[in-house]
Amino acid sequence: MRIPDVAPGAKILAFGHYQPATIVTNDDLAKVMDTNDEWIQSRVGIRERRIAAEGESVEDMAVQAGGKALAASGLSASDVDLVIVATCTLETQIPNAAAVVAHRLGIDSPGAFDVNAACAGFCYALATASAAVRGGSARNVLVIGSEKLSQWVDPTDRSTAVIFADGAGAAVVAPSDTPGIGPVVWGSSGDKSDAIIIPDRNDSLHQEGQAVFRWATTALHPVARQACERAGVDPSELAAFVPHQANLRIIEAIARKLGADKAVVARDIVTAGNTSAASIPLALSRMIERGEVRSGDLALVLGFGAGLTYAGQVIEVP
Repeated sequence: MRIPDVAPGAKILAFGHYQPATIVTNDDLAKVMDTNDEWIQSRVGIRERRIAAEGESVEDMAVQAGGKALAASGLSASDVDLVIVATCTLETQIPNAAAVVAHRLGIDSPGAFDVNAACAGFCYALATASAAVRGGSARNVLVIGSEKLSQWVDPTDRSTAVIFADGAGAAVVAPSDTPGIGPVVWGSSGDKSDAIIIPDRNDSLHQEGQAVFRWATTALHPVARQACERAGVDPSELAAFVPHQANLRIIEAIARKLGADKAVVARDIVTAGNTSAASIPLALSRMIERGEVRSGDLALVLGFGAGLTYAGQVIEVP
């Protein structure tokens, strides 16, 4: 048996993102439910969010973000041989989003599959892509997080409708002589799986907000620290901390406990809302676009959500 040539490391070549055109402010929501701007901002930190058009799908947004990441990477569609889409909000389970997105981007006959680890999905998919490249199973991988949460929430339920939103983010992973994606620390707390659920295909998303808040603010900073340790990086060396954009109070609590005093902390949730598996690549892509982080900087990404699942790794900013 001949073992294929393997790469000593994997790195991210580029990010890309997409947000729908429709902006929904807190004042807009106050017109259809019992809420107001002060109530929403004090609890979750969100001012506005993006909502997809009625006919705009998870796959549509994934194609937009994936196309931008691919263009920024300098690779062509023919260079990609694996596509992974992280999502938990497909309208239908078959066909998978990855095969559809790959075809629409002109990527010929790639491996293609979806990952459902909810809000930790992008980190799970990124770790899988890194392993595939380093193990010789893929040359270049397109990883996309894309979500249309608006179609799975009750638009009159202020406990969820004020939080969740739509969008997509993507990254291109390629071989590298030195590691640009650190070892993943991942896991789950299945005993708490009923904290965030969609009971059936005709129901909407339900969340036990206080239970999730307590779990996230107590259980996740050790995961973040462990991801740094496995990468051989002290938190003080981080230029950015990009956690899942779940709730501004959760983000700030984890950041304080992590102790990454020099790191820019992503607060994309303020204007993007909670976009589940899309939130980390979306936030990091926008940070790069605004010049808040530079090529070669070290960033810690940390996803967590329904399942309850979590995953984190240190990456080098492309």
